[in-house]
Amino acid sequence: MSTVAERLKVLQGHLKHGQQASYFDSPKRFRFTLDNPRLTEEQRIFYEHNGYIVFKNLVPHHLLDGWSQHFRDICDGKVGRGQMMMMKDISLLKSLKAKDADSVKGERLYNKIQDVMWDEEFFKYIALPEIVDIVKCFTGPNIMAIHTMVINKPPDTGSDTSRHPLHQDLHYFPIRPADHIVCSWTAMEQVTRENGCLVVLPGSHRGSLYPHEYPQWEGGVNFAYHGVVGFDGHGRVHLTMDKGDTVFFHPILIHGSGANRTEGFRKAISCHYAASECNYIDVKGTTQDNIATEVEAYAMKKNKTSVDYKEIFHIRARLVNGKEVNI
Repeated sequence: MSTVAERLKVLQGHLKHGQQASYFDSPKRFRFTLDNPRLTEEQRIFYEHNGYIVFKNLVPHHLLDGWSQHFRDICDGKVGRGQMMMMKDISLLKSLKAKDADSVKGERLYNKIQDVMWDEEFFKYIALPEIVDIVKCFTGPNIMAIHTMVINKPPDTGSDTSRHPLHQDLHYFPIRPADHIVCSWTAMEQVTRENGCLVVLPGSHRGSLYPHEYPQWEGGVNFAYHGVVGFDGHGRVHLTMDKGDTVFFHPILIHGSGANRTEGFRKAISCHYAASECNYIDVKGTTQDNIATEVEAYAMKKNKTSVDYKEIFHIRARLVNGKEVNI
């Protein structure tokens, strides 16, 4: 049996298993959620089955409007970027002629700002009570923000380069256990299939962490947009969302996003949270070795100093609630 076929067989087994009532008759009924009245039993069961759950209109719209403007002000240089990392849309730049490259500025140039936990305006989202109260259901009371970003999916340049390949977020994190990590992802405006909504493979969170690599896409792919191989034809759910809707999902859940075929931008704000009781692990020699090597090389180029992958995440982590224990 081929490697791809083996992966699909394993994933199909997880999906089938998640539909069986006997799974919830086991001594440990809930693996992925903690006892907390913020989630109903129905919501917990949905997350256990699927690896994600959406809360409608969770984040106030006036806050999202303010953060959208704050993003644009940073891109325009009106607000300092501080310790945040500005990620350019490399695929867009490659598509432009050299003489046109300087004309792309501001919001159009940047498809993402990372490490927004160090910006006090964006940190209001990360520490928002409406978000944190739900995060506690997965992490417990001691919570660290380990990866934060504002995503600005640009209008596609014509070769589907604005899409994000199917991937698992745990690929990027030298932190375990995975079951005490959760992502919150909030639509800052309406998210549709036309402007590149998230797609998920329900139940895949009970699978393994698979190898990731750059997809061989015509037109190129943005920095660190690694993807899993062998799941492109598998059934998926498109998460169309209204402004303020927020999805929480497990770091092993396979997900991605489509191309933005509209003329506008598609913004979202996101944070990965981990229980501070989690531990850093050494990913050298594992399937995560490629991303660790790539990020360490980027850090060396930017800071002119060698930094270990675990240390990079230690530096980037910020306490959100409770107390620091290990991370």
